Amino acid sequence: MEFQDKVLACRECGKEFLFSAGEQAFYSEKGFQHQPSRCKDCRVARRSGGERTPAGERQLFPAICTACGKETQVPFKPTPGKPVYCRDCYA
Repeated sequence: MEFQDKVLACRECGKEFLFSAGEQAFYSEKGFQHQPSRCKDCRVARRSGGERTPAGERQLFPAICTACGKETQVPFKPTPGKPVYCRDCYA
């Protein structure tokens, strides 16, 4: 089977990225059913446990602790309706 390079859009950041013929062959060999939906930077950030700034620093998001009401920062974008805890309450 011949593969052609494809340009895909990252579902996380919206940037376009190349899904090369070589990568497609690898995916096919491994039996993967779906093509990647995130660019390399977003995949790396996701695997490393949080969003990172271009300088490699972890991005923090402001939040209010569900348990004590204290302002805190967390390494993920809080989802409305889901609990968020400060360091003390989480421990």
